[in-house]
Amino acid sequence: MTTQTTGEIAGAARLDERYVREWLGGATTARLVEYDPRADTYLLPAEHAVCLTRAAGPDNLARLLGFLPQLALVEDQVDEAFRHGGGVPYSSYPRFQEVMAEESGEVVDASLVDTTLPLVEGMTERLALGVDAADVGCGRGHAVNVLGRTYPRSNFTGYDFSEEAVAFARGEADAMGLDNVRFELRDVAELGVEESFDFVTAFDCVHDQARPAQVLTGIHRALRPGGRFLMVDIKASSRLHENLDLPWGTFLYTVSLMHCMTVSLALGGDGLGTVWGEQKALAMLADAGFDETEVKGIDTDPFNNYYVCAKF
Repeated sequence: MTTQTTGEIAGAARLDERYVREWLGGATTARLVEYDPRADTYLLPAEHAVCLTRAAGPDNLARLLGFLPQLALVEDQVDEAFRHGGGVPYSSYPRFQEVMAEESGEVVDASLVDTTLPLVEGMTERLALGVDAADVGCGRGHAVNVLGRTYPRSNFTGYDFSEEAVAFARGEADAMGLDNVRFELRDVAELGVEESFDFVTAFDCVHDQARPAQVLTGIHRALRPGGRFLMVDIKASSRLHENLDLPWGTFLYTVSLMHCMTVSLALGGDGLGTVWGEQKALAMLADAGFDETEVKGIDTDPFNNYYVCAKF
């Protein structure tokens, strides 16, 4: 990589030079960028670019900063919740679905088919032959659409309570020409489905729910005997002291305070929070009726545990 002046960087990025120069001042003092005072040039080291640029794919930690403006929008409402209880409604986060979809989409594209699905023994083969599958809390539905495109013999249903998310998911499915996927607007705590699916997924959404135990019980009921549930959720401990050395622990608790916990409390829910942790998750899955659960992980997603659950 070569060093560049602020003018060269601004020109390549099509940005205003004065703003680029000031931003580089902050990035340099944060030791993200190297500065040569003799040449008045800047360098982004290769080892930093690996985890701070879009080219890094799912390893791009900078994408997490997209959540910060959304959290800042609700500062006053969270302050009121501190004083009077309750929470901040989901509608107060106008771009949260978009930011979440960007964050999760990179992991889906990089890992879902080749890395994540093989965690569920035999599921890739079953999907290829043809099964009924569902994604609970599907958001903008990219995971459902990727699965629908990859496994045309299987049928996929995505459930979410956001009208904007469901509309986006349907639009992507239409653009991809998929006829084996559908999306339904539904509160997943009221799933109301009995033994209809062979495979159910839930990607980073159970901890947000107002009634997470009811959601998990509903998923168990929706599975046929022999079905599998893959729950992807935050990798952390349920015990605070065991998270002291978790590099992104402060970030997780902040996101929980400003979004995940408070949107649940706004609905009169449990306020489970982002950092509900592995121990709590395993206990709730057992209470929901799952006979066996394995906790796994993948290299391209250090933030999450992958819970592979069986219904016998």
